[in-house]
Amino acid sequence: MKKQISDVADLENLARRMRVIVLEMSLNCGEPTHLGGALSIIDTMSVLYGRILVDNDRFILSKGHGVLALYSSLFCQGKLSEKQIKSFQTNGSEFIAHPIMNLEVGIESSNGSLGQGLSMAVGIALSYKKRNIKGKIFVLIGDGECYEGSIWEAAMSAVEFNLDNLIVIVDCNGFQNDGAINEKMNSSYMLNKWKGFSWHCIKCNGHDIESLLHAFDETHINTPKVIIAETIKGKGVDFMENNNDWHHNRMSKKLFDEAMDNLNK
Repeated sequence: MKKQISDVADLENLARRMRVIVLEMSLNCGEPTHLGGALSIIDTMSVLYGRILVDNDRFILSKGHGVLALYSSLFCQGKLSEKQIKSFQTNGSEFIAHPIMNLEVGIESSNGSLGQGLSMAVGIALSYKKRNIKGKIFVLIGDGECYEGSIWEAAMSAVEFNLDNLIVIVDCNGFQNDGAINEKMNSSYMLNKWKGFSWHCIKCNGHDIESLLHAFDETHINTPKVIIAETIKGKGVDFMENNNDWHHNRMSKKLFDEAMDNLNK
């Protein structure tokens, strides 16, 4: 793991760089990509990979369609080469629309079918406990993903096993594949749902670096922690923000230039 970034402005700059990389990868492949849900988690990923993750920590991207954010994080960490990210969604590439486990480059799990990543994270966290391994297991899930029953089965198990080495981030951008989430699944309700499962719960602005840092730093004892991150789908690009057409869509050169203008403001 590279040296941790201490300055908030540097983490913000990292997030901006990661957004540019996401847009470039989408443009270069010439195919529709999952942009909206990747852009909503960029700031969280910037904090995780720029500051939080240390040796023995593990990160699982359960909302696998946000993989562009993971690829950009690993590229900025020096785990992925320029050649590898330029191969995204091209013939013969292993870097496709959802992550394929590759521990050598830092991809901890294969994910595409939603609801599975948290169960895997519970197993790893429990293994760490049994083997007295120091380290934390982080898993990022989506608010739409929380419609999956396996999420709540895993949530109950994590409490049963007192997995205080497990941290979940829920990306609450208000949308899923086929439209807006139900009102009863918004961030305020989401907070209460996790509290009902006896998790240590924190709600924060998922695009504010200081708010994210505070949420990650808040201590918790003998219980897993969940961070409810309020985000905007497509964050950073005006025509993508809260526009579910960009859950999965094709980036043209004209739209790329417009997106870059937004980021350069």
